[in-house]
This record gives sequence, structure tokens and C-alpha cells, in this order.
Amino acid sequence: VQLQASGGGLVQAGGSLRLSCAASGLSVSSYDMGWFRQAPGKEREFVAAMRWIGGSKYYADSVKDRFTIFRDSAKNTVYLQMSNLEPGDRAVYYCAATKTSDHSDPEQYLYWGQGTLVTVSS
Repeated sequence: VQLQASGGGLVQAGGSLRLSCAASGLSVSSYDMGWFRQAPGKEREFVAAMRWIGGSKYYADSVKDRFTIFRDSAKNTVYLQMSNLEPGDRAVYYCAATKTSDHSDPEQYLYWGQGTLVTVSS
């Protein structure tokens, strides 16, 4: 199983980025898929998740109404569309896959991508 995260970069505050997580060895339509982030000196934190069945979506309060998680089953890829980015969004972003319903706990995730760095300038 491989999760390949990409799409990070440098963006000005208020700008947008779209992160991608291309999966191989598993189907993003059969796993709950999540995005986490880790800023320097901080613990990894939950950002967003999408249930494999029903497609329910969950967001951290800090990103609600600014970030959107969605998937393209044909491309076996999960995306995180980030808008109105703030300097506090600066972090390495990771995608992950789980079979459990506790989508906000990183310990419940089975597979992780390598991370992609998002930097937001003020």
C-alpha cells in the first residue's frame, strides 16, 4: 500500500491550494480517508476525514468552511481543497487511511503518506 501526497507549496495568506493523495494497493472508496497536519514543534492534528460508506465528511473546527475533502474514485485519489489559507495553516500535511470510525485519532490509521509541506506567508 502506498499513499502519495502532493500539492504542497508556498502561498500567500488568503490564497488556495489543492493537496492530492494518490493511493495504490487500496481503494479510497473502501477506506475512511483522512488528512492530518503537523506544524514544527507541535503534535500531529486532525484536519479532515471522509467516510468510505456514505461519504460523510468531518472537519476540525479550525478549518471548517475553508477546507474541503473529496475523492475521485476513478483516479483512486483523495483531495484536500484549502481556501483562505492562514499563516497558522503552515504544516506538513499527511493523508492516511483507516478502517475504523474514530477518524480524528491518528493512532487508528493504518497507512500514511509521506507528507507534503504547506507554507503560508503573511
